[in-house]
Amino acid sequence: MPDTSQNAGEVIPSGRWGPVTLISLVAAMGGLLFGYDWVVISGAKPFFLPYFGIHTPNLTGWVMSCALLGALLGALGGGYAADKLGRKKMLLFSALLFAVSSVMTGWAGSITAFAFWRIVGGVAIGVASNLSPLYIAEIAPAEWRGRLVAVNQLTIVLGILLADVANWLIARPIAAGASSTAIAASWDGQYGWRWMFTAVAVPSLVFLLSTLWIPESPRWLAVRGRWEDAHRILVRLRGIAIDAELAAIRASLPQSRQRAGLSQLLNKKLIPIIAMGVGLAVLQQWCGINVIFSYAQNVFSAAGYHVNGVLFNIVIMGAVNLVFTLAAMLFVDRLGRRMLMLIGVAGLTIIHFTLGWMFHMHLHGPWVVVAIMAAIACYAMTLAPVTWVLISEIFPNQIRATAVSVAVSALWIADFVLTQTFPLLKAQVGAAGAFWLYAGICLAGFIFVFKAVPETKGKSLEELEARLHTLPDTETLDKPAVQS
Repeated sequence: MPDTSQNAGEVIPSGRWGPVTLISLVAAMGGLLFGYDWVVISGAKPFFLPYFGIHTPNLTGWVMSCALLGALLGALGGGYAADKLGRKKMLLFSALLFAVSSVMTGWAGSITAFAFWRIVGGVAIGVASNLSPLYIAEIAPAEWRGRLVAVNQLTIVLGILLADVANWLIARPIAAGASSTAIAASWDGQYGWRWMFTAVAVPSLVFLLSTLWIPESPRWLAVRGRWEDAHRILVRLRGIAIDAELAAIRASLPQSRQRAGLSQLLNKKLIPIIAMGVGLAVLQQWCGINVIFSYAQNVFSAAGYHVNGVLFNIVIMGAVNLVFTLAAMLFVDRLGRRMLMLIGVAGLTIIHFTLGWMFHMHLHGPWVVVAIMAAIACYAMTLAPVTWVLISEIFPNQIRATAVSVAVSALWIADFVLTQTFPLLKAQVGAAGAFWLYAGICLAGFIFVFKAVPETKGKSLEELEARLHTLPDTETLDKPAVQS
């Protein structure tokens, strides 16, 4: 055990990179499963729809989006449960749901059973999307928090890419122009799509077993009054003197230690910060990128590609997403959260306007694909990871899980609205009008970030709490920021 004594004025590093990174990677496996389960349906769609004989737009829309209902339920309930039971138990719960739902979805015998298990998988997505970044933020030192929380976005992207590659490798070549009946009778129509869903059971079990090893969040333990356990885990994470960090956590908590609830979130001192979190979550969805992810088959088909070409282009799209997410990890603790968000919404405004012009001019082929890849690159380096970082760090210790739950629930509602309205928008104003609308939303988002979102890089969670907000029975807002 390293010496935990400290001389006055001595500068001590704030943690051990190895243990904190390893624990963060385990927690971030929830992001990997989230990414896989979220996207796998896009590659399986050409095969399970003919198998179940689904042809109507309404039923197709329901089957494609029902997991978002589960994600909303998981996000709403996950925060409350994490405050009651702890972060670790809820991560274990999400891993179990991922494992069971993936197998049951893949081998569903009816469309009703398929939709039910997709909703259960959505609950796992909602819990993981809530808890993985929150847990990482609570164990990470201030100067590493941005890149470590961004690891969760990296694993989401890896999960997306893994799903894209699995779909591409599992699917067997199908003749161009094959009928729905022929596709349903093919190996892909009978079995291929089933293995696309089932494949995620293996990493789900790895996540489940690995989560048994990680510690509980020290900040959750502190909120519950378990100071000895919090001290022991912080020493494990930091390997150094942690008295100052524990003192800062103690000072940030209300003397009453009232349990977090929705009534606290409605306090007038907290409404602005809750509104900021909700606004960031909605902006990440309504910027329009998830339309490209959800309707990739339609977008690339419109560019003149057949089924196998579409699946290959989706793999390339996932690779671009991965490369620029890695780039984001290099800059999130250097340029800062606010600057990256401003760059992202400005870039997407320009790219979406250009895409709208391309569709308006009836351009197809490689140039449209290049513009789509540029949009994904811009999103992957900015809004995709940075939104999760900000949501995980701007709320007070006492209500963090509940407040993150509200923001993530808003994110899934926004995603549902986006996914449901794109076909209608396309029918009413065309693809050009839809992308021009998303460009307008991104422009409004630039103004919102510029005026309302502060910089948070390099500050401890307790320092941010002291500067941004306070709970009703504390005076932290008027005190100098506590240094960790």
